[in-house]
Amino acid sequence: MPDPAVPPTPPVSLAALLAREDLGLRQIAGPTDRATVIHWAHTSEMADPYPYLLGGELLLTAGVHVPEAAGSGTYFDDYVARIVAAGGAALGFGLAPVHDTVPRALVEACDTHELPLLEVPPRTTFSGVARAVWQLMAQARLAELRRVTEAQQSLAAAASRPDPVRAVLRQLAQRVGGWAVLYGPEGAEVASAGRAPRETGGGLAGRGPQETTAAAAGRGAGHPGGAAAGQEPRETTAGSAGQGPRETTAAPAGRAPRETAGRVSQDSSAGHAPQDASADHGPQDPVAASLAELAAVVRPSGPGTPTSATDTAAGTHLAAYALGAGQGFVLGVAAPQRDPGDHTIASVAAVLLSLLTGEHQSGSGAARSSALVRLLLGAEPQAVAPLLGADRWLVVHGSPDAQPCDAVAASALGAALGSPLVDLARDVVRVLVPSDREPAPQPGWTLGVSAPATARDWPSADGQAARALSRARATRTPLHRHGTHRPALTDLLSPDEAEAHARALLAPLTPPLTETLRTWLSLHGSWDRTAVALSVHRNTVRQRIARCATLLGTDLDDPDVRMELWFALRHFAP
Repeated sequence: MPDPAVPPTPPVSLAALLAREDLGLRQIAGPTDRATVIHWAHTSEMADPYPYLLGGELLLTAGVHVPEAAGSGTYFDDYVARIVAAGGAALGFGLAPVHDTVPRALVEACDTHELPLLEVPPRTTFSGVARAVWQLMAQARLAELRRVTEAQQSLAAAASRPDPVRAVLRQLAQRVGGWAVLYGPEGAEVASAGRAPRETGGGLAGRGPQETTAAAAGRGAGHPGGAAAGQEPRETTAGSAGQGPRETTAAPAGRAPRETAGRVSQDSSAGHAPQDASADHGPQDPVAASLAELAAVVRPSGPGTPTSATDTAAGTHLAAYALGAGQGFVLGVAAPQRDPGDHTIASVAAVLLSLLTGEHQSGSGAARSSALVRLLLGAEPQAVAPLLGADRWLVVHGSPDAQPCDAVAASALGAALGSPLVDLARDVVRVLVPSDREPAPQPGWTLGVSAPATARDWPSADGQAARALSRARATRTPLHRHGTHRPALTDLLSPDEAEAHARALLAPLTPPLTETLRTWLSLHGSWDRTAVALSVHRNTVRQRIARCATLLGTDLDDPDVRMELWFALRHFAP
């Protein structure tokens, strides 16, 4: 049997070809599965076309090869069987000038072997049919390129949003109409997005049943050369760790997949009892388990580990892609069907996720590991700092605006700032960034940046970054740098501590008294101007200020007292 060869064009639905009114084609035998596709059209008048077929063809014939006594023997049955064995997707029989009607024995043979049989009217030439096939292919190719381009743009935009890893996963799941999951180096699920597949006759919730083999896509399982329903060989592409995913091998529609080097065959778990699966929580067994197993296949484990792999479980198409340069992260995708362009879209997502989760070197990993070991063994920070590759550093404190901090978000922030030196605290991410890299505001984050500091001054820089973050929060700015404003005593306290002090100091005052005191101090103790600002009598101002002095137990003529009260009022929000 010849090796399958699929052209670099998307297949054409047989139903779309039948819908062309200018051709006038009519299906008179064989299954009417709308999933049947053809890869090309080929004309042959050979009695045995098998040696000349590659698979997936619409074979066109005028019946010149048919002997006169063919209807009384096994000629048509043998003829159709050979077409099916070669992987032909459909047969078109032309009327006139040789035959006025399609031989009945040929119709019966196509029904027996489940091969779609089309009647080609006399007005339609075979070249016209072939031209229509290529026109439909060109339209499908254009639609595929447009779909891939739009997906690439949306994935790139997602990578720039807050919580970019989950944003990319959500966009990928939406584009392939399935479920996308990121596995960590230990195999645990780090993040996921998309609707959970439900086992409903081998399909996903909201989708029709899907064939589980590439052969079934052409004419259904059960014919010669077809694979058993519910099974599909797992195919992997070998490559070295760190390389991008490569296109996996797929058999053309209408013929069974073949064993190839590097392929890992495994039966899928079709036929299990239906299970419930709620949306946004990932697929249930066996799909989730099968996808996790497939991820383990591509996780770097030594030379020859494949960088991508595909499989099918319970009618759901699975794919796994190794991310980065051998760090162990894996992207898994589960979808009800594998459309043209899905591999390209998933590969783009894999590249983006590699950048978001991978190690960004500011020094070799071995040097950072050595620096950590030396610190743990008692070395001073200034002694190990040269191993990190820079003399002066910035300490950046980041606080997410919405989502809670997690390892994925922290890694993404470090990648955006250009440093792998990330520390995840309770609600703050701390990043150590070389001073020659200027931190920029990041969507979804509030950042505080210290002044450049050597290793000896890192603790002070950490405090500067904390205070800068507090000021950024208080002023609602996305990024604040220490030292960009005139130093003040208020910088020595965090906003939370200052507010707590203000509330305790001003607790005895009622809101009208507090507002009167604030206005009076801002106008340098002027009774008249305060009365005008508050629209009250000047005696009312005097009475209120006297009441404030009594409740606070202090002398408001003392400049130190006035300074302390003004500080408290600036940080007090009634």
